[in-house]
Amino acid sequence: MANFGLFVRFTLREGAAEAFDALVRETTEGIRAHEPGTLVYACHEVEGAPNQRTFFELYADHAAFEEHERQPHTQHFLTERDKYVEKTEVDRLQPYAGKYPTGAEE
Repeated sequence: MANFGLFVRFTLREGAAEAFDALVRETTEGIRAHEPGTLVYACHEVEGAPNQRTFFELYADHAAFEEHERQPHTQHFLTERDKYVEKTEVDRLQPYAGKYPTGAEE
């Protein structure tokens, strides 16, 4: 299995959480409807840190991630997020062990 993943931490601008969260909800609708290769796209608030958001993204493979990046809803998110985000940190993940939603094991 050649899963590819990301862990992303966003630090939001003061007062931007509600608008950012609305943008994320809109984006995830497109992901659910049009991205079979996106296995997990999980967005979380961080307990005790109201201006932090973390995303865990798992794709079937690197090609599925590239397809995700080309989607109109993703392009819209990437363009609009700068209005709300002060800092973005991205870790690219190469799974080597675990249990995955496809039932496959690494």
